[in-house]
Amino acid sequence: MEVNFRVATVDDCETIGSLVVDLTTEICNLTKAQYFDIDLESTVQRCRELIRDGHYFAIIGLCKNTPVSVATITETYALYAGGKIGVIQEFYVSPEFRSSGLGSMLIEQVQNHAKKQNWSCIELCTPPLPEFDRTLEFYQKNGLAPVGGRKMRKTLL
Repeated sequence: MEVNFRVATVDDCETIGSLVVDLTTEICNLTKAQYFDIDLESTVQRCRELIRDGHYFAIIGLCKNTPVSVATITETYALYAGGKIGVIQEFYVSPEFRSSGLGSMLIEQVQNHAKKQNWSCIELCTPPLPEFDRTLEFYQKNGLAPVGGRKMRKTLL
């Protein structure tokens, strides 16, 4: 399996949006809970704005020119982590490519991007457990360590 990775541009927003909607749909279906209220059109528009304004990065994996994975990342700052860090917001590998090594290759691409940005670390939040125990194991096998807590949110808009 040959996969080509590249940093996305605004021209890739429909691809990114489609993969992110697939991700959020899968999470909601597996957990039987509606954690996200997104649709493709507004997701693509939001993605376009964030990439255009330099607040959001994405790395896309393509197999035979077909998008099969995506990682989206934002830059932020944390004193506890030494300054600039990258936060993986969405990480998705198409189901038919899971357990193929593609996810590990995508993590490696994210790490390479992070080093170019001089981020002190990368962080992410896993989906709700126990439905995603395998996801947690995957991240640990790829060098990410749990640092405690759960993602929490208060909707403002």
